[in-house]
Amino acid sequence: MKKRSAFTLIELVMVIVVFGIVAGIGADIVAALYENYLRTRAINRLQSQSEIVLEQIAKRLQHRIKNSVRASDDNGANWVALSSNAATKHFNTIEWIGISNESFLGKHNGISFVPGWSGLIDMNDTNTSHNTRTLSTPGSRLDFANEIIKALTDNTVAMDGTAGTQRPALFFKGVKAGIFTNYYVNATNVANKPYGRRVRCVGNDCTTYPDILQLHSNNAVDDLIDYNSDGNPNVYEQYYLSHSAYTLNLVNTGVNDFNLTLRFNYQPWEGETYGNGTEAVLAENVSTFRIRQDGDVIRMKLCIHDNNQSGDFDFSACKEKVIY
Repeated sequence: MKKRSAFTLIELVMVIVVFGIVAGIGADIVAALYENYLRTRAINRLQSQSEIVLEQIAKRLQHRIKNSVRASDDNGANWVALSSNAATKHFNTIEWIGISNESFLGKHNGISFVPGWSGLIDMNDTNTSHNTRTLSTPGSRLDFANEIIKALTDNTVAMDGTAGTQRPALFFKGVKAGIFTNYYVNATNVANKPYGRRVRCVGNDCTTYPDILQLHSNNAVDDLIDYNSDGNPNVYEQYYLSHSAYTLNLVNTGVNDFNLTLRFNYQPWEGETYGNGTEAVLAENVSTFRIRQDGDVIRMKLCIHDNNQSGDFDFSACKEKVIY
């Protein structure tokens, strides 16, 4: 009979020990790879989220009335022009009047796209009259603009009297540029010379009068204003139409942790503040939000942290954006 050799007990033990070491090293490698995957996935998610939020803000800020942008570091108790802030100033509230860009772009009339409002006043037209408080705006389709504004405001703002008492506002270009305070004065407070004048279609009929704007009512409260103090009410050749103001607000939810919210669909020219607006949370777990203005350029920085959602670690991803 042949002798058959076999592993000794010592050899078996050694093999088991080697396999254990290899398995331990492999487990550490797998764990490190998985942790690195979680980190990479979280960073990509936070970077994408930051980019999307900044893009949402930028789309609204690029259609701002530039001199209306103001800021507060005490939740709206006191305001300063954003352009006056120092590099080290930290604001928790930013507010601006938005140009109604959607209604400006208008609708398709079956042949081509027609703007809802042209932004121009024909000073020589007989329909531009202080007596009737009407302004001829050639090239406009106020019936289109009215439909779009009603849709955007959930039927709370209209130029035809079909959506409650709220009206859009007309802002003349060139009215004491740089004085932000008058953008937020109730239109009925003529003594403070508010820049926003409530407007409607003539007789609330946007179909019959698609290119004539009229101040809301025929009384001194809604009259044209003497902005330059020469004793005569002023009409300028260019204007903006607005249906809403907007506010960005940082809401503290913990230590160095905030929600960034957007308020919209409110009308300062109707006496409303951002507290009357619709609120939407743009981002949670915000660690940093900085905004400053240099000339007409606005610069923003947003950092969102992971808040331990991807494991026992927390880190931030930051993005910056410039709006002209």
